[in-house]
Amino acid sequence: MSDRLAALRDTRLAQTAMFVLGLLLLFVVAPLASPLPGPGGLLIAAAGLTLVLRTSLWAKRHYVRFKRWQPRAGGWFDWGLRRGSARRRNALVKERERQQMPPPHCIERTDDPLPKAGLELSPIDPTPTEIQRVPEADRH
Repeated sequence: MSDRLAALRDTRLAQTAMFVLGLLLLFVVAPLASPLPGPGGLLIAAAGLTLVLRTSLWAKRHYVRFKRWQPRAGGWFDWGLRRGSARRRNALVKERERQQMPPPHCIERTDDPLPKAGLELSPIDPTPTEIQRVPEADRH
């Protein structure tokens, strides 16, 4: 069943229908729904953009250009579109960063909320057995 659905989805007619539906959602339905309370217009626009990007090479090229121009916004779009390539790319970047970092015991901690605020721990008084007896001759 899923093979038939995938084959149907990959036909030229289905691709064109999804592209047109995406454009309608993006440019007609989303602006009409945006004055309503709630994030409905934004969600509809995201669904339309998803359909357009999945079915149009022209849109994909413009999307890549947009991501080069605004990499931060492109990251949010990738996250919203649940793009597998973006997840793989982020995983590779994190793995490289993890390999380049020194071991945790070599990193100096800088997360002390009150550094040098007078709240440092005072030294513990030594027990009587830890006190070394100073000879009588050295006391004077």
